[in-house]
Amino acid sequence: MSRSDRQIRALYEMCAIAIVEGRANLDGADEVGFDVDMPLFTVTAAAQLAQVHPQTLRQYDRQGLVIPQRTDGGARRYSLRDIDRLTQAQHLSQDEGINLAGITRILELQEENRELRRQVRRLNMPAGSSVFAADADGGIEEIQRSRRARMWRHQIRVRTRELPSGIAGRERTPEADEKSVVLWQSDYLD
Repeated sequence: MSRSDRQIRALYEMCAIAIVEGRANLDGADEVGFDVDMPLFTVTAAAQLAQVHPQTLRQYDRQGLVIPQRTDGGARRYSLRDIDRLTQAQHLSQDEGINLAGITRILELQEENRELRRQVRRLNMPAGSSVFAADADGGIEEIQRSRRARMWRHQIRVRTRELPSGIAGRERTPEADEKSVVLWQSDYLD
């Protein structure tokens, strides 16, 4: 794991701790540039951050309350959004005595409310305050410009790599090399 990967993980862990302790929320994390849906935390890390037993995470996954993303090998990975949902689910269950069906509905409504606030904020932003980027699957995504996000992202080392020219099985020629594409990729996406 590279130094920048460790720094990114540490930043996300600090953000998760702030969310669990109530010193931050998902809207604020999203606004300053955190990808709240990035699957980063293992079952053990998520359980420790949200102060729940790992078996509780598995139960929530089976019941559809908090569904983590999976790696290619099938391991569960939790995002900041999942950590927030786990924390809220624990609070609603233990402190408020709400059953899992009620918790699921409350969390759905909160996410719907959060999405509506994001839409209102986006509609109220001046023209030119967002840019568009292509994700790894070719989908187009709107990204809000943020000085704060750019400041800490600027520290992330960016590398380039050149794609091989031509089609497999064809000989590389100088003309084909002139048509090569250079991709920029952040280390934390590896």
